[in-house]
Order: sequence, then structure tokens, then C-alpha cells
Amino acid sequence: MEFVRYEAAGWGVGELVCDEGRLLYHELPVARAEQRPNLPQGIPEIPAVSVSAEDARLCAEQVPKSAQEGQAPAELARRLLAYFEGEQIDFGDVELELDWCTPFQRSLVESLRAVPRGHLVTYGELAALAGWPNAQRAAGSFCAQNRFSIVVPCHRVVSASGLGGYGALGPQYKRRLLELEGIDVPL
Repeated sequence: MEFVRYEAAGWGVGELVCDEGRLLYHELPVARAEQRPNLPQGIPEIPAVSVSAEDARLCAEQVPKSAQEGQAPAELARRLLAYFEGEQIDFGDVELELDWCTPFQRSLVESLRAVPRGHLVTYGELAALAGWPNAQRAAGSFCAQNRFSIVVPCHRVVSASGLGGYGALGPQYKRRLLELEGIDVPL
């Protein structure tokens, strides 16, 4: 396993865990380390390779919009840094470790990855897109436990009555991600 920690200016420190080119886990950047939840069970804390915002700027010309299969975690971190700086980065090519998923969860992952930047769906619409109409609560539970934030963009899913939650990071973080993508969500 490879563990990469990156620092996104104005956002904080994020973390990636990859194995053989597949993303196992992505923790969104936050300002203080103690705010980050623990890694999911089975993913050990291992020494991190740091990728700074300056590294990302120096490599900006080399950051591909569509990376090679099995990309290095440091390259994915650079792409995430570019995303958090406002670039329109597509993560559809990032290989995910989905062996733990049920068929329902896999269909949610696929449906979420198909929601383009600048668009929103409700939890009910997501469930229907995944082929499971009336499973909006289960879709919401999946989003709350999403281990591939940004790559599987659950921040683009809102409740039928407004913004909705965003796990431990809260609705303000979700709103900030949506604003980064050019989406204005009223209170």
C-alpha cells in the first residue's frame, strides 16, 4: 500500500491510500489533523509521502486531464491539488478498489461518477439513476460513508429540500466544494 498526504492551499491536509494503482481511500483536506476521522478498518497508518501545493504548481503543465491506468498516488494527489485550486479535473479514469461493494453500492458508484461537474442530483434521483428507485435513504447512507470523496462526487448529491448534510465535515464544506465547481446552492 502507498499512503500520500497532500496539502491544498486554503483547504488543509488530505490523504490518499492506494494499492497497486487502485484508490482504496481518499480523505478530504481539512485544516487540522485532529479533525480527520480515522481510516477505515483494514487500512493501516503508514508513513506518508507529502505532495505540496508548490509541487503541484511546478508540475501543472505535466498534470494530464486523463491519467494513465494504475497511476501513482503522488500523481493523483497532484490532480486533486489542481482540483482544489479550481481547475476542471476529471477523475473518471481513477481505478477504485470496489471488492467490498454490493451490487447496489457499485451501481451508486457508477451513477455518481456519471454526474458531471456543475450538476446536482437528489438522493432519490441518484437511487433511481442507479436502478433502485425509492432507495434514497440507502443512497444517502452510502454517500455519508463514501471513501472516495471527489473521485466519487457525493457532494453533488443534495436532499429534496435543500443542501443536505456532508458527514463529519458538514454542509459548509459541501457548499464550498459546490461553489468551487460553480454551483450556487441557496440556504
